[in-house]
Amino acid sequence: MDKKHAKGRFLTLLFSIISVLYVLPVVIILLNSFKKKAYISKTPFQLPTGKMFVGLENYTSGIEKTQFFSSLFWSVFITVGAVAVIILCTSMCAWYIIRSNSVFCRALYLLFVFSMIVPFQMVMFTLSKTADLLKLNTPWGIIIIYLGFGAGLAVFMFSGFVKGVPVEIEEAALIDGCSPIGTFFRIVLPILKPTCISVAILETMWIFNDYLLPYLVLDIRKYKTIPIAIQYLRGGYGSIDMGAMMAMLVLSIIPIIIFYLSLQKHIIKGVVAGAVKG
Repeated sequence: MDKKHAKGRFLTLLFSIISVLYVLPVVIILLNSFKKKAYISKTPFQLPTGKMFVGLENYTSGIEKTQFFSSLFWSVFITVGAVAVIILCTSMCAWYIIRSNSVFCRALYLLFVFSMIVPFQMVMFTLSKTADLLKLNTPWGIIIIYLGFGAGLAVFMFSGFVKGVPVEIEEAALIDGCSPIGTFFRIVLPILKPTCISVAILETMWIFNDYLLPYLVLDIRKYKTIPIAIQYLRGGYGSIDMGAMMAMLVLSIIPIIIFYLSLQKHIIKGVVAGAVKG
């Protein structure tokens, strides 16, 4: 066996072990979602058999206590709305920045990149107060806030891809009588599809699982996203309904896993294209 094949097998084994370590917590949560509360802390790694097995009791209890489907609706509404707005606005912004290539646009691009390294904790209290003053503490208002926080990464990725789009295609469309807006939506945006999908995946996984921003901004008496609803399973004096919490964690994971698996083949293509083009 030559060194190349030996190295390939070693890397395969190494990444297989890493993959198992990543999946293991999810498997443990799934197993414990079918156990009685008393056995989850005592025997977290055993299969739910015999007296430990409670069937779907934890799921029905968790759905009732958290009003899961209402929380799922608000999570999906916020996620879909925010991702759609992010993709539309940032793709247009990145196209304008690259094609204009002025001093102002270069400075604007640097500001977008800089926004990615600003910790959320630096602005969260000011943001919460501002959101209340501007009446953004609603599911449709928080979409604007997510646009601000998600624009940095999206503009960075779209800008890298736009650099590789031939200008001649757009010039031909303009000569044929297409307006700049028409050129973007009919010519540029379809070309940006791989990056749109990559941005959608990354932003969806962040927004759908986000706990802190909705908790700070939303009126949680009216609107609870899934992470907030699950957190409310913690009772007073440190008591936690672990069975229901494990069940709700499983249900919250399922939509994002389905979404990711359906589009994951596009993510590497889009990230690489946005990173190396131009």
